[in-house]
Amino acid sequence: MALALATCLPTAAHTQTTEAWQAPTLTITRYDEDWSDLAEAKERADHWTGPFKYIPLGDDAWLSTGIELRARSETYDDNLWGGAEAPDDGYVWLRAMPYADLHVGRLRAFVQPIAATSIGVAPSPGPVDQTGIDLLQGFVEADLGPVTLRGGRQMLSLGTERLIGTRYGPNVPLAFDGLRADVMVGAAKVSLLAVRPVQPGKGDFDDRTSSDKALWGAYAAMPELDLYYLGYRNDAARWGARTGAETRHSLGARWHGARENWHWNVEGVAQFGHFAGGRIRAWTLGTELGRAFPDAPLAPDFTLRTNVVSGDTNRSDNRLGTFNALFPKGKYFGELSPVGPYNMINVNPSVGLQLAPTVSASVGAAAFWRFSRADGVYDIPGNLIRGAGDSRARFIGKEVEATVAWQASAELELSASISAFAPGAFIRETGSGKTIHMLGLESNFRF
Repeated sequence: MALALATCLPTAAHTQTTEAWQAPTLTITRYDEDWSDLAEAKERADHWTGPFKYIPLGDDAWLSTGIELRARSETYDDNLWGGAEAPDDGYVWLRAMPYADLHVGRLRAFVQPIAATSIGVAPSPGPVDQTGIDLLQGFVEADLGPVTLRGGRQMLSLGTERLIGTRYGPNVPLAFDGLRADVMVGAAKVSLLAVRPVQPGKGDFDDRTSSDKALWGAYAAMPELDLYYLGYRNDAARWGARTGAETRHSLGARWHGARENWHWNVEGVAQFGHFAGGRIRAWTLGTELGRAFPDAPLAPDFTLRTNVVSGDTNRSDNRLGTFNALFPKGKYFGELSPVGPYNMINVNPSVGLQLAPTVSASVGAAAFWRFSRADGVYDIPGNLIRGAGDSRARFIGKEVEATVAWQASAELELSASISAFAPGAFIRETGSGKTIHMLGLESNFRF
């Protein structure tokens, strides 16, 4: 939901100045919002949230605060094509994520607790459903001019979150423990990472740093071009029937931009390394091309996305060709995402519409095929949900989805989605093959 991810406060008219101050866009991670322009008391008086966004504490010291309150309901019929433990499932996710951002000179401390629970998840809630009361983010940071050093717990969002994302859509976002350094080199921002993912527990204050998984690398973001290397280790990896230690290296490039009414995003990744004593050779290529018509009725924005993601081509050798998406965004192919970006060919046309100044909508369709007949179908975290079996069919299925979002106020968004995923020949030949239906309803209050 684009409005939920890019809500910003309305710009208030100033009687004292000729130009109005523009509030920063609210982000998912929250720590990259800059409210320092509210140092003047007259700026804070323009909106009721102003006194919360900049609280002066003395010379060169100030505090920024905010919160997200989200309630989301999801109702499924025949989840996982009728093969889930609870195929007809309906539940409610509830979460609160306040934060406090303290600045003292060039030093900073950021704290964001989370309270997340669920109602009605069957057969039982998992780590993305609830975590009780815990620390979602907590780090200290030093601004050394062209270099910013950060240590502690933090969410990460790199590029379009193909490999490293916040998992914002599910109830419990993903965080990492470790070190990050952002280095400005001309127009490029180079982020150096050495972190481990946080494994949520279902109780209070029981989230722990993973002992099995580690992530490191460098991500260079430049105008219209991103280049990156990411290293990954999992000492308890599982691919199909094989288990063992996995060390994987990813080299990626992303070309993106907008010109006139066109917009595009093309990203390719090559992976190599070792798993359970064998070599890894995998890759992916994703493209997105769109054209907006802002002067047409409803201002339609047409977008075509395609994804090709490698799979394993030979189950009898010790080599692995399945691409690993590492830590991707939670709602990868839309609000209903039973399949993840592994062993996949995907085509996804969609159109976004502006029904009113505060109401947006989208309609999309998608089709999915297996890249390799020797490999199966995985969910977003990378768990195998349908093995290849003896099926030679490639077609996994087709999906349609419609969403609508109303920005009721600068802080409150209400949204709804309805989706259906009809199985293809591969799903029908390897197990239960019913059409999945999903209804999603969400209320999100953020400032």
